[in-house]
Amino acid sequence: MKSLYLVFICFFGVFAEPKIYFKEEFSDGDKWTERWLQSEHSGRDLGKFVLTSGKFYGDAEKDKGIQTSQDARFYGLSTKFEGFSNDGKTTVIQFTVKHEQNIDCGGGYIKLFDCSLDPKDLHGESPYNIMFGPDICGPGTKKVHVIFNYKGKNLLIEKDIRCKDDVYTHLYTLIVKPDNTYIVKIDNEKVESGELEKDWKFLPPKKIKDPEAKKPEDWDDRAKVDDVDDKKPDDWDQPEYIPDPDATKPEDWDDDMDGEWEPPQINNPAYKGEWKPRQIDNPEYKGPWVHPEIDNPEYESDENLYRYKEICAVGLDLWQVKSGTIFDNFLITDDEDYAQKFGEETWGMTKEGERKMKEQQDEEEKKKLETESKKDEEEEDEDEEEDEDTKAEEEKHEHVHEEF
Repeated sequence: MKSLYLVFICFFGVFAEPKIYFKEEFSDGDKWTERWLQSEHSGRDLGKFVLTSGKFYGDAEKDKGIQTSQDARFYGLSTKFEGFSNDGKTTVIQFTVKHEQNIDCGGGYIKLFDCSLDPKDLHGESPYNIMFGPDICGPGTKKVHVIFNYKGKNLLIEKDIRCKDDVYTHLYTLIVKPDNTYIVKIDNEKVESGELEKDWKFLPPKKIKDPEAKKPEDWDDRAKVDDVDDKKPDDWDQPEYIPDPDATKPEDWDDDMDGEWEPPQINNPAYKGEWKPRQIDNPEYKGPWVHPEIDNPEYESDENLYRYKEICAVGLDLWQVKSGTIFDNFLITDDEDYAQKFGEETWGMTKEGERKMKEQQDEEEKKKLETESKKDEEEEDEDEEEDEDTKAEEEKHEHVHEEF
């Protein structure tokens, strides 16, 4: 009976339905505006989001998402859902980003908030739990942010995760596990992983240098020393510059007017520089002194670095110089496999069509430019011919006039 119970638990544990806390595909037209609320925080000229599949896409309907539509604007948009705690659970955060405008400077990340968020007052200083996604600004900033709020402080990842910087749609996934490990994926491929405690400064270091320890006075950490038996040669010291022996006094030199003539200085070929004794291995060398460490009295382990008591909202709090970014396929779940599958069924199903359409557009634009360039050249040739004909006609008239 006990074995049957264990089989039952294992079967339903393996095949348990994924918990979907939030999912948004913008598949019901303008109804998204009823779920997502624009911030009205004072002092910010906020840009507007519009529903669109963009200039190129794999599927006109499936690829519809919300797009930033105004240049050089802050954006503040969020939506709330039934709150949950990730205590003891894996948390998967996933969405797609498409910088079809070939973004020069702007955010493409999202933020997760607790239940205290007022969507109408969302702004840059609104406290959040997690911030995740790409951020681009010039050639120097092309990274994936993974920021956790811990005890009131926003902690940035110590690693550099490079984001995609082309014009196509990309899938971003963050997986946070209850064993305090994490995985970052781009386009359903792992690009980074590790331990929360090692890759963020959640806690002070476990070990610190012993403040009482000091390097012994007789500790010799010089690998090489001067050879005391090495002596400077008697002819070593020579001046760096000497008078040019080939120089001659100019014939027009007047000692009374110009002063006493002196030949110019040149580099002395016999000059050897400062003499230094040769180096030999130090017989007293003990190696580099390593400062001993002790347990940090301020360190206190925390098994719940990953945990948030409540997650109730997702928001877009951004600044963009050049607008045009499309956000879509939001998912927050506790199931990695479901997120992988959802990514393949959304982004994965349309990515090739999107790329093909863009390539076709580029080819058509190339042909158009070539045609226009050819037309311009032909018009220039015609203008030149007309100018030559006009010039010839004028010369003819001038010749006739001269005859009369």
